[in-house]
Amino acid sequence: MTVAVTTLRATIASALSNPSVWQVCDHVPASPLANSIVIAPDDPYISPSNNNWATVSPMANFILKLYVPLLDNQGSLQAMEQFMVDAFNLLAASSIKYKIGSVSGVSVDTTAGDLLTADLRISVLTSWS
Repeated sequence: MTVAVTTLRATIASALSNPSVWQVCDHVPASPLANSIVIAPDDPYISPSNNNWATVSPMANFILKLYVPLLDNQGSLQAMEQFMVDAFNLLAASSIKYKIGSVSGVSVDTTAGDLLTADLRISVLTSWS
């Protein structure tokens, strides 16, 4: 399934939905919350495949920012690893044409409380219309 650029973030959010376990935000919020996935544009955001934009689909690049509570090193790291696996499995089960990129190392984010975070990069085949 090729999704238009204008609805792609919402489509990814829907594919990652798991409301009893985490929330998904299809935009960057002012303050991230624990147990959430934030879908943020990566750089470059959209990569056209060639000069003929109407016939060749571009790639849209995103960072899926995963957040879990920072409680203790071992437990929080295990929660993050399980979160990564669960997010990957939901993407795999979707009909979105994507490519998994790199997964960042785990880091601490104290901007909105004590959170452990990691970035999962994906590229999605999209369309202009």
